[in-house]
Amino acid sequence: MAVHEHHKHDRTQVRVGIITLSDTRTPDTDESGRVIRDLVERAGHQVVHYEIVPDTPELIERAIVNGIELAGALILSGGTGIAPRDCTIEVVRPMLETELEGFGELFRMLSYQEIGPAAFLSRALAGVVKGKLVVALPGSPTACRLALEKLLLPELGHMAQLLNL
Repeated sequence: MAVHEHHKHDRTQVRVGIITLSDTRTPDTDESGRVIRDLVERAGHQVVHYEIVPDTPELIERAIVNGIELAGALILSGGTGIAPRDCTIEVVRPMLETELEGFGELFRMLSYQEIGPAAFLSRALAGVVKGKLVVALPGSPTACRLALEKLLLPELGHMAQLLNL
């Protein structure tokens, strides 16, 4: 199948939720959340949910469960590194029905081209939870922009079509 056929039935508007995982960010200081919202909306998708959740496993899991009731895709920002409070991956991975391993691999490859070996410190991932797309990104605005522009947004409509979102 040619690439143009691959995207022939893409959804043009996906309902997206944004969850920033941080103990310190507020709506006024959440630059990553603003970058994600701006890029998602410029791509023609609809942001239907936004919240900031502390780096606490129980609160993160609850936010994901609630968020996927509202949106077809959830974009999480923060908590994907190796600092003691970074627990996003430990919460998200067990929830996944399907992990898209290539997302993390490609993200780290692209990130390496921009920032060098520090890219391997990211544990970014994507997958499916209860039939919905969940993507966990680093808290860096630059990393969020890279992931959305180079990986997520070019395929979001197609993934939405495949998942019937």
